[in-house]
Amino acid sequence: MASQIHDLFQRSYVVEAGLVGVDDFPPLRRKASHIQSSGNQFVGERIAGDLAAVLEYNESGGDLSIDSLVVHPDFFRRGLARQLMQTILASSSCRIAYVDTAAANSPALALYRKLGFADVRRWNTADGIDKIRLRRSLS
Repeated sequence: MASQIHDLFQRSYVVEAGLVGVDDFPPLRRKASHIQSSGNQFVGERIAGDLAAVLEYNESGGDLSIDSLVVHPDFFRRGLARQLMQTILASSSCRIAYVDTAAANSPALALYRKLGFADVRRWNTADGIDKIRLRRSLS
């Protein structure tokens, strides 16, 4: 399963790297072994047997952290990311949800804001990527 998730990450994050305008995008450095040993939870959606979307998250101390949300480029604009987000937000017993994304990732920002997330922090990573953290109350 980790290799299928890795393959999906590679296909999706190449598109995000283009949106962000970088050649060396940190998520593309992640290996299947990192996914397998992450300790995070993964939920996904298959279409015709193919892994079409995956959401990676962890819950700790009352906080839900969305660590990655990817959709295969062949399945963009079908509501899969929204569906996965709504599922995890509705099922979590946490009080607060957080998600980080690149400031240039306008499709992700639009989705998170439509789901009730608000910007709480903006910074530049060591890799020079302008990032935004968003937060939403779940109670």
